[in-house]
Amino acid sequence: MSAPVVTVEGVTKLYRRMAPGFRLRTLKSALLSRSLVHDLEPQEVIPAVRDVSFAVGRGEALGLVGGNGSGKSTLLKLVAGILEPTAGRVAVDGRISALIELGAGFHPEISGRENVYINGAVLGLSRAQVTKRFDEIVAFSGLEEFIDEPVKSYSSGMYVRLGFAVAVHTDPDVLLVDEVLAVGDEAFAHRCLRRIEEMLNNGRTLLLVSHSLTLVEEVCDRVVWLDKGRARLEGEPRRVLDAYREAVAEAEGQAHREAKDEARLDEDPNRWGSGAARLVSCQLRVGGEERYRLSPGESADLEMEVEAEEPLDDFVFGIAIRTPRGEDVWGTNTELEGFRPRRLDGSSRVRVHCPELRLAPGEYEVDLAVHARDGAPYDYRRRALAFTVSAPTRVVGVYAPEHRWEFEGEVEWDAGDGPPGS
Repeated sequence: MSAPVVTVEGVTKLYRRMAPGFRLRTLKSALLSRSLVHDLEPQEVIPAVRDVSFAVGRGEALGLVGGNGSGKSTLLKLVAGILEPTAGRVAVDGRISALIELGAGFHPEISGRENVYINGAVLGLSRAQVTKRFDEIVAFSGLEEFIDEPVKSYSSGMYVRLGFAVAVHTDPDVLLVDEVLAVGDEAFAHRCLRRIEEMLNNGRTLLLVSHSLTLVEEVCDRVVWLDKGRARLEGEPRRVLDAYREAVAEAEGQAHREAKDEARLDEDPNRWGSGAARLVSCQLRVGGEERYRLSPGESADLEMEVEAEEPLDDFVFGIAIRTPRGEDVWGTNTELEGFRPRRLDGSSRVRVHCPELRLAPGEYEVDLAVHARDGAPYDYRRRALAFTVSAPTRVVGVYAPEHRWEFEGEVEWDAGDGPPGS
């Protein structure tokens, strides 16, 4: 790694949660006591970030991943200088441009044009410099028709487009990007990624926070996995992200194993139905053992335990696999495949066997259902379970057919090129 541009050494950030009786003083009592608060001791100290260290070099992209509340955004704000660490040291060599919170730094009552000048000034540009780059900023944002409208009339996507356009046109040495890019549309996201690649090639540094592990893997050179404020693992993206995916999948599996289905169906927003038949439990089995991480083409069984309170002669079992964004991957049910129901009573086990589950690497969610033939649900469970498919090579899409490359004529490859084992 080149000389560090961003250095984080033993950084800790603590927040204090006050006792329930905590309240502000009146102005009169504050003047008399020279304090705006009552003298009550903090009830609890909450560590948002705990003893985190890393360094990022010039031209390098570092990704920060982890669950909600793991400290990712807090750490980004510490690097940006928005927050001060409770302990440790943060050093940045160069100009910072941060896109951390949606609409941060925008005044809603004034136009996009005026906000560009204000944001440019905050980021260290003179008015003449902003004027010189103004047309390019607006063109990048795609907001030519709305640039003179008050920002309060902008959609969330428009906020992101304008904020990112300003941020990347201030020639920052370090660009900090939080999850806000997920708000933009697909075309703008591709434009942002191209711009980020250009900046990295020109020696700029990127810190990226995102729940999109695919995006992190594509963009970043290294990844830090944060867990409850601590750095649990740091290293090459595939190794760290696979470890993170496996931990998430194992936690999901444990949650499903321990889940209790005693609550009424209508109390869970991801579950609904009359309850005439209930999905008591569900599992993913790979090679005969319960597992939620597999490779493309492995044999897998999706199992569900069903319980009918009274005998039913009208029932259908269904399954659907989706991406976390809700894109359909595959689905079927017993009605579509020609099964005609006769009787369902008491406890039963239903298994869908896939000899080769040829899904591309990524995260997947499974919906399960038991319903009447007319579609009336007895028990429909969205996100009944989740699993991860991982592989040493990346592919595009969700389908990973068995294949091989063949070449004829004057085609040569360097030794060691090609897929693993070739």
